[in-house]
Amino acid sequence: MNLLNLSKLSLDEMLSGSFGIEWESLRARGDGELALTPHPELFGDKLKNPLVTTDFSESQIEIITPTFNTIDETFDTFSLIADLVNASLPYDEYLWFQSIPCILPYGDQIPIAQYSGEGKSSQRYREDLAKKYGLKKQMISGIHFNFSFSDEFLKKIYELEESPLTFKEFKNNVYLKIARNYLRYCWLIIYLTGCSIGSHNTFSKDCIRLMDAEDDYGSFYSTKGPSFRNSSCGYKNLKELLPSYESVDAFVNDINSFIENGDLSEAKELYTQIRLKPKNPQDLLNSLKNDGIEYIEVRTLDVNPFYQCGLIRQDMKFLHLFLIYMFIKDETDYADWQREAKINEENTAEKAYVDSMRLLRDGKEVTLKSWASEIINEMYGMCEVMGVDEFNILNLMLNRISNPDLTYGKRLLLLIKEKGFINTHIELSKNNKRTSVSNLKKIDPDEYKRIKKYADMAFYKK
Repeated sequence: MNLLNLSKLSLDEMLSGSFGIEWESLRARGDGELALTPHPELFGDKLKNPLVTTDFSESQIEIITPTFNTIDETFDTFSLIADLVNASLPYDEYLWFQSIPCILPYGDQIPIAQYSGEGKSSQRYREDLAKKYGLKKQMISGIHFNFSFSDEFLKKIYELEESPLTFKEFKNNVYLKIARNYLRYCWLIIYLTGCSIGSHNTFSKDCIRLMDAEDDYGSFYSTKGPSFRNSSCGYKNLKELLPSYESVDAFVNDINSFIENGDLSEAKELYTQIRLKPKNPQDLLNSLKNDGIEYIEVRTLDVNPFYQCGLIRQDMKFLHLFLIYMFIKDETDYADWQREAKINEENTAEKAYVDSMRLLRDGKEVTLKSWASEIINEMYGMCEVMGVDEFNILNLMLNRISNPDLTYGKRLLLLIKEKGFINTHIELSKNNKRTSVSNLKKIDPDEYKRIKKYADMAFYKK
């Protein structure tokens, strides 16, 4: 991608796109134990509610926003839906503001999401996953960011680049390049936004073995890394699966081979930091081949316990800029880049705060700080050429790089050392519920008119 071509577009054109957020969160009781009650009736049929459903477990709420054309509108609506859900939960029940689970019951007591009628296939899929990966790993939660450039933007770039490809091929190549580069550099997002550093002893022993400290309340935590959700003990496929991202056909062929070999039950079982999403998700692989890539889904973000919707606006804006940078960034020809990217991803998640930890860059060792600073400095240059005035966000990220104490993981570490993993998150979850209640009380009549449709959708009754 030629950066000078990008500069020929208006600021609105460059920042145009489609944005959406998905947030998974467990429901927990006031004592930090998993709420075993069914999905709340006030949200209606989980198959039909467009905004509020369940993920793997009956105890795991998932919020899905509609798509919007700006980050601000997406974030504001997401924050509102989160407030509606959190404030509407029963007394002594809270959204759990942490990607690693709360206190879990014995494995067979974790309730898999229940469906009837046409939803039975979804229930069977979850039951099969539970047998394959275990129930506890399924309870890991996170935030997904869905993004696509506007077709108008892509068509203008297509014309400026004078590509010999069809527009569909060109569009596929844009998202394939972003996916490849994102996999290479997602270690930076893990460092900047990671916030899952502890675990109660009822969770996976795989994670507990990686943690170097213990509190006085039955939990463990790490002083070394920011994100055990993204670590080697996180929710991963049982085998290392590295599909080709050179073309849609190559990607689809590799996924089909994984299914034929029994490594995957179906395409959506591939767990990666970024997903290629088609027009028809019900027929994922055929739709990718026939219709092309519709958008991408970034799956790296931990639930942030320091904000009442688990996400902070500045991080979302940075991620948008980062994806544009992934589009512009030249690729190296290092052959084993996917395996190296996996190593960097897990080393950052587990050991980013250890000074001696090194990342691999085309086979050579490099420090996280030096490489991360180089990336942010290149993003400063990109924003300058584009005329994007987001230097305050880049400054914020650069500060987190130079001073790890400003990262969410390190801030959380101070609280856990003082109060323990479970007590810290009980307090944060209760505070966030109070904030949600307070936010809803402050809505004025004019604002209520704008948001009423989302409240009606959240409490879907049809």
